[in-house]
Amino acid sequence: MSENVKNGEIQQPREDEAHESPTPEETEQQREQIKEMGEVATPNAKHLIHCLNIIGQVEGHYILPPQNKTTKYEHIIPALVAIEQDRSIEGLVIILNTVGGDVEAGLAIAELIAGMKTPTVSLVVGGGHSIGVPLAVCAKRSFIAPSATMTIHPVRMNGLVLGVPQTLSYFDKMQERIVRFVTDNSSISPEVFRELMMTTGELMMDVGTVLDGERAVEVGLIDRLGGLSDAIECLYEMIEQKGGEE
Repeated sequence: MSENVKNGEIQQPREDEAHESPTPEETEQQREQIKEMGEVATPNAKHLIHCLNIIGQVEGHYILPPQNKTTKYEHIIPALVAIEQDRSIEGLVIILNTVGGDVEAGLAIAELIAGMKTPTVSLVVGGGHSIGVPLAVCAKRSFIAPSATMTIHPVRMNGLVLGVPQTLSYFDKMQERIVRFVTDNSSISPEVFRELMMTTGELMMDVGTVLDGERAVEVGLIDRLGGLSDAIECLYEMIEQKGGEE
């Protein structure tokens, strides 16, 4: 017999046990939020956390073709500002499945996430390639699925490139920004990261390394191997620890 039925009478749940059902307007708003920005907040969970997807290609200053699946940095940046200000949101989980994209846009997003006081956890599923590497390590805790992969390679540029010393200097400085950020926000050393970046013979007609989930943890790039439940459980622990300190 159901716990809500006793002596033939329907027992109403106590106020502290009842969960308010979302209104049609709230449901529609959440659907639009998922459709437009790939974001969802779950109000009936143990803790109110926000899910942010970084998928496809990170779009920067140039609009990509319409057939490309993209994450637009002009959408992500205001969303991060709103999450950091919203007192009701206790944590942020970032789901990554990205081929990379615009270097400066990716670094801008990663820097914002790294500077948040809100507890953050990242989870790489599928792939976290190229500029997806800084985006994966920018959270306070990072996870990777066993089947996921991460590609580490030097900075590339599309379009016209002038063959002058200044161009090589620019590439070198941009690369150092990535190396510094990744090593500051993970356990990998600069020497190991540069070695993986410059490996020859692994990528066809290219330089770099592809790491699977286990190897990414082994070299210190990602904190732990795990899935969605592991990432959320870790985020809950961080939220409760933060609450205890306050």
